[in-house]
Amino acid sequence: MADQTESESRKLLRRLRDSMAEESAGQERLNHITQIIAEEMRTEVCSIYLFRDAETLELCATEGLNPDSVHQTRMRLGEGLVGRVARSGRVVNEADAPSAKGFRYMPETGEEVFPSFCGVPIQRLGEGLGVLVVQSREARAFSEDEVYALEVVAMVLAEMAELGAFVGEGEALRARHTNPMLFKGGIGQEGVAEGHVYLHEPRVVVTNPVADDPEAEVERLRAAVDTLRVSVDDMLKSVSTDAVDKDQREVLEAFRMFANSRSWLRRMEEDIAAGLSAEAAVEKEQSTARRRLGQSSDAYLRERLQDLDDLSNRLLRILTGQGVDAADMPEDAVLVARNIGPGELLDYGRGKLRALVLEQGSVGSHAAIVARAWAIPLLVHVGDQITNEALNGDYILVDGDQGIAHLRPDESVVTAFRDKIAMQAEAQKRYAGLQSLPAQSTDGTVISLNMNAGLIAELPSLAGSGAEGVGLFRTELQFLARSRVPRRAELAGIYSRVLDAADGKRVVFRTLDIGSDKVLPYMKREDEPNPALGWRAIRVGLDKRGVMRMQLQALIRAAAGRPLSVMFPFVAQFEEFKEARQHVFDELEREDKLGHALPEKVEIGAMLETPSLAFAPRQFFEMADFISIGGNDLKQFFFAADRENERVRRRYDTLNVSFMTFLGQIADRCAESETPVSFCGEDAGRPIEAMCFAAMGLRSLSMRPASIGPVKHLLRRVDLGEVREVIREGCESGEQSVRGHVMDWLRRTA
Repeated sequence: MADQTESESRKLLRRLRDSMAEESAGQERLNHITQIIAEEMRTEVCSIYLFRDAETLELCATEGLNPDSVHQTRMRLGEGLVGRVARSGRVVNEADAPSAKGFRYMPETGEEVFPSFCGVPIQRLGEGLGVLVVQSREARAFSEDEVYALEVVAMVLAEMAELGAFVGEGEALRARHTNPMLFKGGIGQEGVAEGHVYLHEPRVVVTNPVADDPEAEVERLRAAVDTLRVSVDDMLKSVSTDAVDKDQREVLEAFRMFANSRSWLRRMEEDIAAGLSAEAAVEKEQSTARRRLGQSSDAYLRERLQDLDDLSNRLLRILTGQGVDAADMPEDAVLVARNIGPGELLDYGRGKLRALVLEQGSVGSHAAIVARAWAIPLLVHVGDQITNEALNGDYILVDGDQGIAHLRPDESVVTAFRDKIAMQAEAQKRYAGLQSLPAQSTDGTVISLNMNAGLIAELPSLAGSGAEGVGLFRTELQFLARSRVPRRAELAGIYSRVLDAADGKRVVFRTLDIGSDKVLPYMKREDEPNPALGWRAIRVGLDKRGVMRMQLQALIRAAAGRPLSVMFPFVAQFEEFKEARQHVFDELEREDKLGHALPEKVEIGAMLETPSLAFAPRQFFEMADFISIGGNDLKQFFFAADRENERVRRRYDTLNVSFMTFLGQIADRCAESETPVSFCGEDAGRPIEAMCFAAMGLRSLSMRPASIGPVKHLLRRVDLGEVREVIREGCESGEQSVRGHVMDWLRRTA
C-alpha cells in the first residue's frame, strides 16, 4: 500500500477513535462515524447495518441515504447484497449494484441514484456483527486499497461494538453482553446447577484498536512474536524424542512453523501501517483466517486454523497481559469453553465446578467422562456463540435434564429454576432413607444396584449412594489425562487405591476403552471414515499387546491377594474374548513365576455392546464369568442411530418393542448358561427404564451414584412380574414402544 494511502487510513482511524472518545449517545456516535467514513473515503454514502437478531439486519445509521429509513429498513440474512455480505462473511464490490445477482431494491432509502456498492463484513473472530457499506454516484468498482481500508475500518467498528460504543435506540443497538439468552445443546450429563460463568479461555478485550505510532506498534508486535517463538521452542524442548511423544512434537512443530511465518508477521505489520494497534492487527488476521479456512471441507486446513487460533490467542495475551488467573474463579463456577481436554479439566479439581458448558464436545468425550465422574451437569454442542456472548462473572443456569443453559436469565426463569432445584433436593432427602435397604420389589425380586466410576475421587460416593459395588470402573482416564503412557507402577498404585476405597465391595475394572472419540494425546489418530465402528477398545488392545499386558499386570499387582474382576469392552465376537481372556491367564502365570501375590479370585467378563455378540455361540456365554450390556453403544448400533446426532438419536425410544425384545433374549441366553448379566449405561439410571430392564430379567444395573436412590425408590414399589406382563402386552399391541403401556399401568397402581 502506498505511503499516501497509509497516511489517509491512519487519519481516518484517528478520527474514528476521537469519535469514540466523545461524550455522546450511541446513535449520535454512529451517525458521526458514517459521516467521517463517507468524507474520508470520498463517497456520497456510508451506511452501517447491525444484526438485531441472528437472522435479521437493521439499518442503524447512514450518511447519504434517507435518514427516515434508519431503524426501519431491515433485511433477512442472505437477502440483497447486504444480506449476502453478512451470510458469506466476504466483501461484495459491485460497480453496477442494481444488475448484480441478488440485489434487492429498498425504495425507502433512496439508494437508486448510487449504483456503486462495496459491502464489508463487521465481524470479530468469526462472530458476525453487521455490514459496513459505501456507495457512490459514479458507477465504478472500488480499488483494492479502498477495500482494504474499509476492512481495517470494519475491524475497528467491531472492536468499538464489543466495547459498547453503539448502545442506543433500535433493536440492533442493544447493549452487548447484557440481554438474557438461552442456549440449547446435547445432554452430556444430567442434573441442574446455578452459578457464575468462568471462561476456560476468556476472550481478550482490545481496548486500543487504533494507534498513532506505527513504528512503536511494530516493535511491540515483534517483541511479542519473539516471546511467542521462545515459548513454543521451550514446549518443544520439554517433549521427549520417544515414539509416544511423536504426535505431540508434530503439533508443536506446526505451531513453530506458524510462529515463524514471515507472511503472517508481514500482514500484521501492514495492518499496523494502516493505523491499527498491534492487538487489533493480530485479531484482524485471525478473523481473516477464520473466514477463509473455517468453512473449508479439508480437515487438514481446519486443523491448521485451530493451530493459528491458538497461536493468535497466545500472542494477544502476551500483548495485552490478559491471562487466566484461577484465583479469580468464583466459588460457584460454571465452566464455559469451546472444548476442553481431560487433563485441562482435571486441573480445575473436583468440587470447584458446578457445571460445564461446551460449544463442541460430545456425550462420549473425555470431558463427559470427567463430568460424570464429578456428577456435575454437562451440556455439549451448544453452538458457536456462548463463548462470544458470555463474560466472566455472568449469572448462568444450567439444566442438564433439558439440555438448556440460561445466560443472564430474568427473575421469572430464576424463580422457576430454583423451585426445580428445591424439589430435587427434597426428593434426594427421601432417597437417603433407602440407603441401607435392598432394591427389592414387592414380589421379592432383589436387584443389585451398582455405580459407575472413573476417578478415585468418586469412590467416597460408594457408601453414601447405597451402591453395592462399582459395576464399571473406566480405566482410560488415567491414560487420557497424561502426555505419555503411564507406567505400570503408577497404574498399579491407582488401582490399588481404588480397591482400598471400595473397602471390600466388588469393583469391575474395564480395560482401556480408547479410539472413536477417545484418542490418547500421545497416540497417532487414525483417519477413519467412521471411528465409532473402527479401531477402538478391545481391537486396539489385541493389536497393541504391550499396552494390554502392562495394564493387566498392573491390575493383578493392585489386587495383591484380593478378588479381581476384569471386563473387556466392545467385544464383537467370541474369538476376541477368548484371545483377551488368554492374555489374563498368561499374565497370571507370569506374575506367579515372579513371586507376586495373585488375586484371591479372578472374574473375566465382557461388555456386550454390539448386537453380534448376543448371537455368539453358547460357549461364549459359558466361558464368560459375567456379561455387562453396554447400553449406550448397543442402542446406537441396534438402531443405526449415532448417539451424538440429535436429529436421529431421539427418534428411537429405549423402551422400543424391538429393543426390549432383544434385551429379553440376551437375559434368557445368560440365564440358560447361568451367566450373571447386568445393564450399564445412562438408561440404567432412569427409573422407568431400570424397572423395565429388571422385569426383563436383568438382575444387576450400574449407573451414576445420584441415580441409585430414585431407581431403588421405584423398584421397591412395584411387582416386577406385573411389569413384565405389561411389557408383553405392549409388545403384542403393535405399537412401537411399550412406554405408554408402562406409564398407564404406573398411574393406575402407584
